[in-house]
Amino acid sequence: MKKIRVAIFEDNRSLRESLFNLLESSNDFVCAGAFAHCERLIENIEETQPDVILMDIELPIVSGIEAVKLIREKFPDMKILMETIFEDDDKVFQSICNGAQGYILKNMPPDDILNSIKEINEGGAPMSPVIASKVLNIFRSNLSTEPNDSFHLSAREKEILKCLVDGMSYKMIADACFISPDTVNGHIKNIYRKLQVHSKGEAVSKAIKGRIV
Repeated sequence: MKKIRVAIFEDNRSLRESLFNLLESSNDFVCAGAFAHCERLIENIEETQPDVILMDIELPIVSGIEAVKLIREKFPDMKILMETIFEDDDKVFQSICNGAQGYILKNMPPDDILNSIKEINEGGAPMSPVIASKVLNIFRSNLSTEPNDSFHLSAREKEILKCLVDGMSYKMIADACFISPDTVNGHIKNIYRKLQVHSKGEAVSKAIKGRIV
């Protein structure tokens, strides 16, 4: 079984080393690289070729929030899992809007961190319960009063978008909708094009804020 390659961007040396050791001690993961900042962000990613990026939200030089945006522009399909000790609503919202697919707290148990990395690698959208609650509150407060039908999504596209909002992976969507993963991928590309977004996080954000599904 192919190991999941994870790149860590974390300025706290102790935590960075702990995460490195956690990944290296597991049979399912390998640490592709561990960095204290994002000064050479794109080069670091190109050199390490990770499957998943574990990104601290509070970083020197380039913040984790800005880093997510830069990654999304260069690597639109990259899996990005944010980690933080903060529960700041604005930072959570900005990270997700910039394209992060998951959000966990640094004090989560090690097994939960590994499970979150595995989940996001499989197409899910892991969030710790505290963060998930905050995200729902943020989106509720930003809801428009009427559903938005201006994106001209088909019934099937809305069905699949709803599955994305529910945090389902591509395989789970395929099974639920009785279609192939390739067909799911085709629908999602059309959804991204119609919504004018480039990631699952952006699509979910737009769907909930605009009451599309």
